[in-house]
Amino acid sequence: MIELPDLVAGGLAAGTLSALALGGGLLRLRRQQTRERAEITALRTQLEGSSRAFTAEVDHLAARRVPAAARQVAHPHLAVPGPLQPLTFGTPLGIALENVLLAVRSEVAEQRTRVDAAAQAGMRGATREIQAALYRLQDALRGLQQRYDDPELTQTLFQLDHENEQSLRRAQVAAVVCGAWVGLAREESHLVDAVTGGQARLAGYHRVQVHNHLEPGTALVSHAVEPVAIIVAELLDNALRHSAPDTDVVVSLEHVHHGVCVTIDDAGLGMTQDERDRAQRLVAGTAPILLTDLGDPPRMGLAAIGRLTRQFDLGVDVSSASPYGGVRAVLRVDSHLLSHLDPADRPPAPSAPRTTRRTSPAAPVSPAPPAAPAASHAYGTEEAAPDTPGHHTPRDADGLPQRRRRTQAVAAPERSAPRPPARRPEDAAAALGALQSGTAAARSGAGTAREGPSPTAHDTDHTDDEGGAAR
Repeated sequence: MIELPDLVAGGLAAGTLSALALGGGLLRLRRQQTRERAEITALRTQLEGSSRAFTAEVDHLAARRVPAAARQVAHPHLAVPGPLQPLTFGTPLGIALENVLLAVRSEVAEQRTRVDAAAQAGMRGATREIQAALYRLQDALRGLQQRYDDPELTQTLFQLDHENEQSLRRAQVAAVVCGAWVGLAREESHLVDAVTGGQARLAGYHRVQVHNHLEPGTALVSHAVEPVAIIVAELLDNALRHSAPDTDVVVSLEHVHHGVCVTIDDAGLGMTQDERDRAQRLVAGTAPILLTDLGDPPRMGLAAIGRLTRQFDLGVDVSSASPYGGVRAVLRVDSHLLSHLDPADRPPAPSAPRTTRRTSPAAPVSPAPPAAPAASHAYGTEEAAPDTPGHHTPRDADGLPQRRRRTQAVAAPERSAPRPPARRPEDAAAALGALQSGTAAARSGAGTAREGPSPTAHDTDHTDDEGGAAR
């Protein structure tokens, strides 16, 4: 039989053991809670850090990356900053941020194209009205030139006509850049006439030297005449603007294997490689043209060339340097855009430089003038000396190349018996040297002596061929 003290001792021992076990469990529980609190604190700290990093990343995206991505649409050479945390590359967050940039670029490009198209449509309408007004002014000036023969008045009218022609060229170029038609329908013309016609549209035309090495009768098909004249005018304009005013711009017309090349060399400062690459991209016409890419104010010459080269299958290269230290521009006209005109039936404009090529079939062309009186073309001295190279008419200080068809028509007033001489021969020569259509007596004398079309039609065709009054 167990005694009471033993039972009490056993109970106390059991209670002690239970207390120890309970204390150990409570201690373990407390330690676990401490670890959990530490983990919760660490997770909270990490979450707060991630939230701050994400906020900073979004702020960086909105403040730096999105504007840079929008600017890169217009200026591809600009770089877009990367994320603040490079470790985000390839993560879901990094991919999401890059998708945001791609969406911004796409939307900006679409809206930019839409806005630019609206601007081009508005400019097309404006230039159409301006061109119509300038053509009406041109007709009025031509009418005044034919009506009056006062030397000072006609010289002033020619100067106004030339200024009007330059304004018309600028309006035409703006319309072409905006996707409009060139605005003129012209018949087949000698290629040299298209080149001199482009030359006549410029303020510094007297600095241009044209060397014609083409076969006589080399001509352009009708739909290529005006585009070639526009391209030549813009290339010459660039050459004249970027070279010293006391230097010349040399133009050479040469036959090549696949057609004809018009080479323009200036003695300017040239271009850097970046400028040359950009110019070549513009004249190639392969990339879309936006007005916002052309500067402020927009420089439309090369962009217009690009439109025309793509539309009419022409080729322009500005990637070479000229032997004079400036830029060499080459316009290539392929064979399918060329035709042939009989120089005897339809001679080039009198102001056009005569070709340096002399072939045996071309020699009999000179007897053509004796078949009609000397004033059949109102050339005078030109027909008396058809073998003189280069320009066959002298330049005056203020006249235009395309006006030379009547420079030597001083004999016409002498044939007009009903009209007595109203001034000295020197005054008559000065007036007729500046006149575009000559005096009324000269026109009547030429009309009775000409063989073929009427002098009015002939003069209009030559004016169109030379780029001065194409309508």
